[in-house]
Formats: sequence, C-alpha cells, structure tokens
Amino acid sequence: MLVCHCNLITEREIEDTIIQLLDQDPWNLIVPAKVYHTLQKRGRCCGCFPNVVETIIRVTENYHSRSEVNGVDIVSHLDRVRGLRGQFGSKGHEGRKADHRAA
Repeated sequence: MLVCHCNLITEREIEDTIIQLLDQDPWNLIVPAKVYHTLQKRGRCCGCFPNVVETIIRVTENYHSRSEVNGVDIVSHLDRVRGLRGQFGSKGHEGRKADHRAA
C-alpha cells in the first residue's frame, strides 16, 4: 500500500526501515523524520505522518513482542508514546477532514 504519495513510499518500505532501526537499537525512539531520513527522503506535505506514526507503533509493538524483553516494559513504553501522541498531536491532522486517512 502506498503511504506517502509525495515520495512514493510504500508501507513495506516503512516497515522494513523501522525494523532496520530497531535492529540497531531496540529502544530507539523512532519518529517519522528518522524514518524518512533513513530512506533518504523528506516530508513534503506531511499528511502521511499520522499513518507513519501508527505504522511505527504497530511494527515496534510486534518487534518487541517477538523479542525476549519483559512484556511489562513494552506495554508501559508504548502507553507513554500513545499518551504523548494524544497530548501533542494527531488530533487536528493539520486541518484535514477526518476521512482523509488511508488507515
């Protein structure tokens, strides 16, 4: 599925990049800008960033559930990330309508 129309980035490319970053450091804080930098791209309209954040959370959660890390640590970390997302962003989606998201 195409996530970023401006840069023609697929969901699979984003997932592979996230896994590559997690392989380097499993507790790395991954944000859309880091993913795009690794792909040697840059956000243009940034309308895809909410979907990229959701993909980052999903892939990170799956990555850590397959690892040998204590499940309590994973859940508490991801809950904090979700709380920050609700506090600092992803509410207005830059003035776009609610139905613009692909996911």
